[in-house]
Amino acid sequence: MGMIGQHLLNGLMQGTIYGLVAMGFTIFFGVMNVIKFSHGDVLTLGAFGGLVAVWAANALGLSVPLQFIVALCVAMALTAVVGAGISHFLIMPLRNAPPLNMLLMTMMVGTAIREAIRLFFPNGTNPQRFPELLPAGGFNIGPSFFRTDAIILIIAGAASIGAVYWIINHSKFGLAMRAVAEDTETARVMGINFGRIIPLTFALGSITAGFAGMIYALYYSEINYSMGLLLAVIGFTAAIVGGLGNIWGAIIGGYLFAGLQTFVVAAMPSMSDYKNVFAFVLIIVLITWRPTGLLAERGSERV
Repeated sequence: MGMIGQHLLNGLMQGTIYGLVAMGFTIFFGVMNVIKFSHGDVLTLGAFGGLVAVWAANALGLSVPLQFIVALCVAMALTAVVGAGISHFLIMPLRNAPPLNMLLMTMMVGTAIREAIRLFFPNGTNPQRFPELLPAGGFNIGPSFFRTDAIILIIAGAASIGAVYWIINHSKFGLAMRAVAEDTETARVMGINFGRIIPLTFALGSITAGFAGMIYALYYSEINYSMGLLLAVIGFTAAIVGGLGNIWGAIIGGYLFAGLQTFVVAAMPSMSDYKNVFAFVLIIVLITWRPTGLLAERGSERV
C-alpha cells in the first residue's frame, strides 16, 4: 500500500511534464498548423540555461530560493526568445512552403540545438547533475510517503497550465491569437498584427517547454543533452491522443500516457524497463479506435 502513493506521485509528476509539452505542440498547431519538432530540444536548452543560471547565482552568493527564481526565469526567458526567433526567422518565411519542408526544418533546428549543447557545453556529452533547490524531505499519509519537492512542482505545473489556459481564453493577446488561428486574412483585416502575434504565440508555447524542462531537472536532479527527444515524442503523442488543437485534450493525453506508464511499473515491476513500449502499444490501439483524438477540435468548413 505504501508504494501506491509513490506511484501516484510519480504519475502526476510525469503527467504534468507531458501535459506541458503537449500543450506547446497544440498551441503551435492550433495557430500555424505547424508540427514543431524542435520543441523537445528547446526544452533541453531551457533546462541547461537554468543550470547555468544556478551556477551564476551561486557564484554571486545568492540564497537557494533566489537561485530557484533566477533559474526558472532564465529558462523561461531563454526558451521564449528561442521560440520567437525560430518562428520569426524560419517558420514565417516558410509558411507557404509544403508542410514537409516545415517539418524537416524544425527537425534540423532541433538537431542543431541538441548537438550544440553536446559539443559546446562543458562535458556536455555526459549527464549533468542539477542542484537541489527545493525543500528536501516529505511527509507520510498513512503508509505512503510524499516528497515535498514533488508536491511543490506538481502544484507549480498545474498553476502554469492554468495560467496558459487563462492567457489563451481570457486575455487580449489570447483573443488575437485565436482570431489568427480561426482565419488569418480576416484577422489582418480587423487590424491584428500578424507579424507580432505569431512570434509571441511561439514564445508562449516555448515557455511551456522551458517550464517542463525545469520541473524535470528539479525532480530528477539530472539533465542530459538528449532528454528532449523522448519527451517531445511523448508530448506529441499526448497531443494527438487528446486531439491536436485542443488544449484540454493535450493535458488529458499527457496524464493518460503517464498513467499507462505508472500502471505498467506498479502492476509488473519486472517489466518496468518496457513501460514506454507498453504505453505506446496501448496508445496505438487508442488512436486506431479514435483517430481524431479523445477531444477532437470542433471546426467548420466554409463552402
